[in-house]
Amino acid sequence: MPDIVFPNLGISFETINRVAFTVFGIEIYWYAIAVVLGIIAGVFFGAYVAPKSTGQNPVLYTDFALWVIIACIIGGRLFYVIFSWDATWTFWDIFAIRDGGIAIFGVIITAIFVAWIYTKVKKLDFLNFADTGIVGLIIGHVIGRFGNFINREAFGGWYDGLFAMEIRLDQVLNRSTVTQEMLDNPVMRNGITYVSVHPTFLYEATINLTLFIFLNFYRKHKKFNGELLAYYFLVYGVARFFLEGLRTDQLILFNTGVPVSQLVSALLIVAGIALLAWGFINRHKAAKTS
Repeated sequence: MPDIVFPNLGISFETINRVAFTVFGIEIYWYAIAVVLGIIAGVFFGAYVAPKSTGQNPVLYTDFALWVIIACIIGGRLFYVIFSWDATWTFWDIFAIRDGGIAIFGVIITAIFVAWIYTKVKKLDFLNFADTGIVGLIIGHVIGRFGNFINREAFGGWYDGLFAMEIRLDQVLNRSTVTQEMLDNPVMRNGITYVSVHPTFLYEATINLTLFIFLNFYRKHKKFNGELLAYYFLVYGVARFFLEGLRTDQLILFNTGVPVSQLVSALLIVAGIALLAWGFINRHKAAKTS
């Protein structure tokens, strides 16, 4: 029987193993490979387009990779640990990264923070650097989301529409993400129980891929440094705010009941609007005085 089925699209995946291969008895997961490949692809895409778009030295981005890759993995894990801490956890659970648990917002925040420090040290224009790097980060994000697909995680609530994805219940990584509505509306295939859900990680990957294509085209026509970063903040912030409302694995802001990712998304939207306003106002002032 297939592991994952998109019944209304006529697509099924027979066997999806979470383990890619084993090295000296240690299992290497596809999820980890997707995350690392996503970060590497993002950085090296930045190095590729840097000389083409703004005449920057591509070595700056490969040098940046030495710092940001490890930092992003640590930052993504810390974000997850802080907002998903469980009373049953032990100290060593913090480091159980092989069991999953890297939050994309932790990766994004860390990448931007490290980029800010890096540009200060190198005496570079942060917004110009970020405009190049953010396009790379987006394609890295797209690649990383397929790790969620292989893990059967980061999905939404019960759904049986056009894009419905059916997952074997016995293969759901975190059973706490299975809602009662899913259990009340199971899909049976040869005696095996499936749950039908929103593939929110694929929605997100599709939106990001579209944004990547647009920004990669538009980068040659940007009006000011920071414009591409602003569009990313705005578009991804809006998309993630609504997609987070569908997900069943939300990280909650301590005891407030507020989903952390929706709060961060709202802040990104505000930051994107403010950055666009700042950029166009300054451009208008410059045009008047020239």
